Amino acid sequence: MISLFVLLLSALSPSPITALVRPLDVGKLPALGWNSWNAFNCDINETKFLVAANKLVDLGLKDVGYNYVNIDDCWQVKDKRNETTGRMIPDPDKFPDGIKGTSDKIHALGLKIGIYSSAGTKTCAGYVASIGNELIDATTFADWGIDYLKYDNCNVPAEWADECDACVPDSWASHFRPIKNGTCTDKTGLCPDGYDFHKSNTAERFRIMGDALKKQNRTILYSLCEWGEANPQQWGNDTAASWRMSGDISPSWSRIVEILNENSFYLNYVDFWGHADPDMLEVGNGDLTPAETRSHFALWAAMKSPLLIGTALDKLSDANVAILKNKHLLAFNQDAVVGKPAMPYKWGTNPDWTFNATWPAEFWAGDSQAGVLVLLFNPAGETVEKFANFTEIPGVTAGEMYEVVDIWTDTKLGCFGGGVVAHVDSHDTAGFLLKKGCGYGYGYKRGKRSSRIWS
Repeated sequence: MISLFVLLLSALSPSPITALVRPLDVGKLPALGWNSWNAFNCDINETKFLVAANKLVDLGLKDVGYNYVNIDDCWQVKDKRNETTGRMIPDPDKFPDGIKGTSDKIHALGLKIGIYSSAGTKTCAGYVASIGNELIDATTFADWGIDYLKYDNCNVPAEWADECDACVPDSWASHFRPIKNGTCTDKTGLCPDGYDFHKSNTAERFRIMGDALKKQNRTILYSLCEWGEANPQQWGNDTAASWRMSGDISPSWSRIVEILNENSFYLNYVDFWGHADPDMLEVGNGDLTPAETRSHFALWAAMKSPLLIGTALDKLSDANVAILKNKHLLAFNQDAVVGKPAMPYKWGTNPDWTFNATWPAEFWAGDSQAGVLVLLFNPAGETVEKFANFTEIPGVTAGEMYEVVDIWTDTKLGCFGGGVVAHVDSHDTAGFLLKKGCGYGYGYKRGKRSSRIWS
């Protein structure tokens, strides 16, 4: 089961030995792009995807790496396949030229296209799904020029149910198994400690589609949407480029913080070719404050998560475009030399390794080609002073001076020795890049009041 003890093992154990390596480096780095679901749910048509594709270009998002335009659920005729070929049928009202026609238009803009199905009898919205038809569907997607497949987990037949359950430390899935403080409160039907989820029916359901995709003459990025219910961190990297580690996100601060907390315990499984997916971005959605939006994007990027924008791009504010284009966070997320994500190096208010869905780890750091990225996250309801002590940060040499860059303002704040102090607003995240080259010294320096987070 995923008790607090097992969560700790997940964070501390080595990354999987095997990983799915595909041609053309597909899946080596986290995917960047746009997905229709959070903005439109089932209210989709070709026009909305072409608007999104053109806005990726016009807003400069394509230029900084966002290149997937992904069709989610509800794209097809709902209740039948083609009687002759057995293929899924694109809804002719939504896609008059078929998915192939839309694919050609997306590719003409220098972008890539994704599509959606489910490892069940129907998709989550009740449309035709892929179980039992994996090879037909993979071949169809390849013929249509698809570059990315999101594969969901709805409507699983009884014969494919797992022999035992995992504990899911996630209130979204509380119907599946309740937990408290990271420990399962009901052990009935749980898998024994040490259970190998590679052998689960769930892993096999997703593996079948992965094998079908590998048989195609087109390399398609494979993204598992398994919801974290069968410990995909154990086996997802064998099968796909990314795996959902939780239930669905929503544009609420409490849900974002909850997923962040859970994913913080799985990050040692993340490296080149394999990325835990805490679900799509909610930048631009709901009532998230600017501070919450910054924290959401910064921590998703730092965890080397896929970054799939989930809002109507033609309505996106300039401030949110600037967050999505932050050059320091995107460079860290897409680093071609360092594959490991930023991780908590200290929890802060809570003791280290505390599983707390409302108060995750506050001090994060990760190495990169450009230097050490440090994030100081404030879950509190008021402004808090935080001290990034260089003696505590992995990858930082005690006594060495570092040039410090504020990642939000792209301001060089000077050379610092023992640490950096920041006043961080409620729900905001201060971010710094520490670069070598200043020599050696001692003590720490306070920056001048030059921005919202610096004091």
